[in-house]
Amino acid sequence: MTQRVSIGFRWLEHGRGLAVPRQQTAGAAGVDLPAALGIDETLEIATGHSALVPTGFAIALPEGYEAQIRPRSGLAAKFGVTVLNAPGTVDADYRGEIKVMLINHGHAPFVVRRGDRIAQMVVAPVTSLTFLEQETLDDTDRGDKGHGSTGR
Repeated sequence: MTQRVSIGFRWLEHGRGLAVPRQQTAGAAGVDLPAALGIDETLEIATGHSALVPTGFAIALPEGYEAQIRPRSGLAAKFGVTVLNAPGTVDADYRGEIKVMLINHGHAPFVVRRGDRIAQMVVAPVTSLTFLEQETLDDTDRGDKGHGSTGR
């Protein structure tokens, strides 16, 4: 069974009138994020360029959770548009507007309009960490072999 997490949500003035993000199906991991541009406003992202796109809302995550801003596979597959810092992290103590840094890796300019679903947000638990400084680390079969060391 899936755990339900309640998240505080507040529209900002330029986001009012957009649909509240929600999981589209029972098995969906994330919610689609809308572009909160003006009614007649468009944002064109040229090939090879990026833009910070507002969503028009802020959230209050419970302590112990983060929100990850991830690309939408359809935008990547159809247009070559993705989230530049994927996944972007929204910390539980952040209360500002959620914004999405999109980059256009496609072959044509990409136009964003009000209400377009530009990314997805997945909420996940956060692990509290403590680093224990050691002179040596335990051995593994892989050891210190890095990038590309396990195959092609």
